[in-house]
Amino acid sequence: MEKPELLQLIFLAKEKNQKAQTKLINQFWTDVFSFVMKKVHDENAADELTVSVFSKVLAKLDLYDENFQFKTWVLTIAQNSIIDYWRKKSRDVEDETENLDEVKNQFEKSPEEIMISEQEEKKIFDTVAKMDAGYQKIIQLRFFEEKSIKEIAEELGLSVANTKVRIMRAKKVLAELLNENE
Repeated sequence: MEKPELLQLIFLAKEKNQKAQTKLINQFWTDVFSFVMKKVHDENAADELTVSVFSKVLAKLDLYDENFQFKTWVLTIAQNSIIDYWRKKSRDVEDETENLDEVKNQFEKSPEEIMISEQEEKKIFDTVAKMDAGYQKIIQLRFFEEKSIKEIAEELGLSVANTKVRIMRAKKVLAELLNENE
C-alpha cells in the first residue's frame, strides 16, 4: 500500500470510519500476528494479544507520527503488549506458588462472597442484554460458550479477521457500558 493511501486510511480510521478501521486491521493483521506468535508460541494467546494490539492501535491513532513507518509503530505497540503479557504471566506464576493457602480458601467462599459473585454475574448479563444484538451474540459465543474465533466465524458466516474485529468492538462496548453503570 502506498504511503498516501495508507495516510488516508489512517485519517478515516481516526474519524471512526469502521470500514477504514477494518481495512487497516486487515492490512497489518498477518504481520502483527506472526510477530506476536514468534514471541509467545501459543496461538490462542497470540490471537488475544493481536486483538488487544489493534484495540490499542485504534485508540491511539492520534498519537501516530507520519514521519515514521506505520508498521513499525504498530509493531512497537505489539512488542510492548508482549512485554506486558510476559510480566503478567510471571506475576501469575509467582502468585500461584506464593499463595497456595489462598487458592485453597477460594473454594471455601462465604455466603456473602457467593452473593457478591452472583450480583456481579447478573450485572454483566444485564449489561450484555442492553447491547446491540450482534454484539450480544459475539459476547455470548466467545465468553459464555467459550468458542474459538474460528468456530464463531463459521457459525456467523464471517471471515476470521472480521470476527476478531467484532469481538474487539464488542469487548470495548461492554467495558464502556460496565464503566457507565458503576
